[in-house]
Amino acid sequence: MSRTAGKRDEGEGGAPETPQRAPRLIQNEATTEIPVHLLFRDDTGQTPLPLPPTVVGRRQGTGEQPRTPRRPAPTVAPTGPPVDASPAECAGPACSGPAAALAGTAALTGCGAGLWWAGVVPPLALKLARLPIHEGAELGPAQWAVVAGSGAVALFAFGGLGRGRIGKAWVLSLFGRYRGSVRRTGLVWINPLLRRQRIDVRLKHWRSEPMPAVDANGVALQVVVLVVWRVKDTARAVFAVDDHAGFLRECVEAALARVLSQLPADAFQGGGPTLRNVEAVGDALTRRIRKDAEPAGIEVFSAQPTRIEYAPEVAAAMQRRRIAALDARHRDSLLTQVVDSVEDTVTRLTTRGLVELDDYERKALVKDLTVAFYTGHGDR
Repeated sequence: MSRTAGKRDEGEGGAPETPQRAPRLIQNEATTEIPVHLLFRDDTGQTPLPLPPTVVGRRQGTGEQPRTPRRPAPTVAPTGPPVDASPAECAGPACSGPAAALAGTAALTGCGAGLWWAGVVPPLALKLARLPIHEGAELGPAQWAVVAGSGAVALFAFGGLGRGRIGKAWVLSLFGRYRGSVRRTGLVWINPLLRRQRIDVRLKHWRSEPMPAVDANGVALQVVVLVVWRVKDTARAVFAVDDHAGFLRECVEAALARVLSQLPADAFQGGGPTLRNVEAVGDALTRRIRKDAEPAGIEVFSAQPTRIEYAPEVAAAMQRRRIAALDARHRDSLLTQVVDSVEDTVTRLTTRGLVELDDYERKALVKDLTVAFYTGHGDR
């Protein structure tokens, strides 16, 4: 029927009318409508239309699982060591003291000349200075400018003078900002507007009080440490910590807790490293304290334990244990010597043919010699 109707239409002389069909679309549960002709286009010169990054759902009747777009892995910013905000030491602004004193003297001279010009200097002072008496024209604007300017220069010049000493340094700051350090000696001029803080940079030693600690076995100890140190960076010593000497004491206490807890105080049974090896313990303490105190501008040369003792509450018990260990060690060494002496004596007697002994006689001889030698060593 459809073919006959189509031919009949053509026979009537008119062009066949093609019905207008809507474009086929692919549509599912979670995506937008996509025209079919866009999926099969092969136009390389045109840019494809961007699609929304939505979840592609499962199409009905196909058994396909829903797919989600891959998200890029979050980038983690590299983390480094904490930035030290404390300033490092640098040279501060300072000038020659004698030159500043000379400038101040010249300014005072100019101030006196301005007063003489104004005629306000007493005649008696002029006579003593052997200067001509000048009546002047009182203090006018010009005279005031000369006197005020010269006085300000003199005050600024003499106010900044200071005496630099060997082993001392000034840390300069202006409104809380570090401006430099001055290690010069002798007469020095420093801007009087800067705040000065004197710090000792000489080599010093610090002997601690008995500090508590524990060894590897958890036994309480009391340790006295001698630390040789000095301030290397004055800026860090002033601005990085509140009190650099107190900071050093805390570093020593922390280093004692770390180093001494790795070894026993005494090895009662057998050998092995102990805290009695003062040189090794001192080297470990020095490395640890030097590393901890470096951010505060402190240079540590050596840290040696001068005394390592047991705490009073365990001293008596540990002393008895030490004496027992020494006595046992002495007995072992004495018994070894006696056995060696008996063996050597019996061997010589039998080797040279002085005696002929059977097993019973040999055992009896060994017993008698052992008692004799042990008694002889015990009487000494």
